[in-house]
Amino acid sequence: MKLPRALLCLALACAVPATAEAARPRADPAYARALAAVTRDPPRDAQHPARNRQLVIDSHGAQMNALFFQAAGAGPHPTMLLLHGLPGNERNLDLAQAVRRAGWNVLTFTYRGAWGSGGDFSLANAIEDTHAALAFLRSRGAIRDYGVDERRLVVAGHSMGGYMAAQEAAGDATDPRMPARRVHPPLAGLVLLDAWNIAGDAAQVRAAGAAGRARLVAGLDDFGHSLHGATPESVADEVIADGPGWSLPALAPRLRWTPVLTLTALHGGAEGNRATTAALRRAGAQVTARELDSDHPFADHRIALAAEVVRWLRGIEASR
Repeated sequence: MKLPRALLCLALACAVPATAEAARPRADPAYARALAAVTRDPPRDAQHPARNRQLVIDSHGAQMNALFFQAAGAGPHPTMLLLHGLPGNERNLDLAQAVRRAGWNVLTFTYRGAWGSGGDFSLANAIEDTHAALAFLRSRGAIRDYGVDERRLVVAGHSMGGYMAAQEAAGDATDPRMPARRVHPPLAGLVLLDAWNIAGDAAQVRAAGAAGRARLVAGLDDFGHSLHGATPESVADEVIADGPGWSLPALAPRLRWTPVLTLTALHGGAEGNRATTAALRRAGAQVTARELDSDHPFADHRIALAAEVVRWLRGIEASR
């Protein structure tokens, strides 16, 4: 999804130079090791080679296209569920490959109605589809056949997928101080890649009335033929009608027990992502925040993006 032009201008106007925290940690040994994993191929494991495995995942009777990046080695492996944005022109498959080189499985999929998956697309459906994909990873079949370590499951999402990931993680979170009968271990972490705070845009569009809706529709100009059952107009109307309930900062209290990495694009959704980071910190969440001097799809910082993600994942892996 391209940020609507009016909202992008607002984000740029409010952007400030990157802080020391936001700057690339060139002298950080962990970052250097992550960068090496991102840019170098590992030796081939002849007995358990890395594999790409195509599959379909059921969501409410519709079949969603999916691709599983299976890591080399006998496993089980820590696993990432990687969610794309709206409509998904940037699928972040290079990130999936880098994460696999670092020893993680990655599951990617396209929501109902998106890019040939069955059914119709909507934001509400995408929330349900994310839940279905995570349920698949936690299934006995996936654990057995794909080498999924359900104790080390991370959900990551870009743009709209960032909201979907956060919504799923918030619904899955459990206070570790309270006794709970869980069927599955809790998620090991959450990665937000310039995530979309839908409620923030909904408030601005509602305040601007018809002109705001027209600007939002105009900003959704990259759908092409990627979505079935949805148009820029239908998505804009869904944002206006239901978007106020889809707030990233409002999820923060439920995410305070989940480690979070938030990567912000300085020339993308910086303002909204800073607000989300601030809300997470106020809630007491274990949050790592970085800003990259790039645009919303991180078009010119793909290696830095992957290195930041891999470095953080290695910290998660070591803590389990």
